[in-house]
Amino acid sequence: MEPQHSDIFQRLLNGEAVPFNDPDYYRIIHACDETRLLLIQMNTEADPGKIRKLLSEITGTEVDPSTAVFPPFQINYGKNTRIGKKVFINFDCTFLDLGGITIEDNVMIAPKVSLLTEGHPIPTGSRQSLVPKPIHIKKNAWIGASATILQGVTIGENSVVAAGAVVSKDVPDNTVVGGIPAKIIKTI
Repeated sequence: MEPQHSDIFQRLLNGEAVPFNDPDYYRIIHACDETRLLLIQMNTEADPGKIRKLLSEITGTEVDPSTAVFPPFQINYGKNTRIGKKVFINFDCTFLDLGGITIEDNVMIAPKVSLLTEGHPIPTGSRQSLVPKPIHIKKNAWIGASATILQGVTIGENSVVAAGAVVSKDVPDNTVVGGIPAKIIKTI
């Protein structure tokens, strides 16, 4: 068991900005390297059960048999991602999850979707650090192809993010958003 005095992963989940020169930053790099080894296996696998098993190992939680993931898939850490039941994740999705990603039941994620919980400060003097904020995708949401969901965003229940949208603000329940930056198109 690793020491709890300075758990850098918990600090990130708590929303703390972590500079690249933090003495524990090496732990992030090491964990991401371990995840990449599992991704290499997962991204060459065709059997859905084996894909789910490898994704379960990456996330540290059991991925339900009703959930489907089509590789290739990219995730930097994995342990801060929670995936519900009857979730569909299509080809070429990218998750940066150090800030925490929650995907509830019955969510559909189209090809080339990016869920990015990490960013950097704008001032050049402090840019060499990670600033994490969680992403939460609620039940029955549909994220369209090539959409990007940025840090700190919640996608409401039953909502739809149009293809190619860049979502930087929360999306209410039962709403369709689209554009760059994403704006409300209509309610469902």
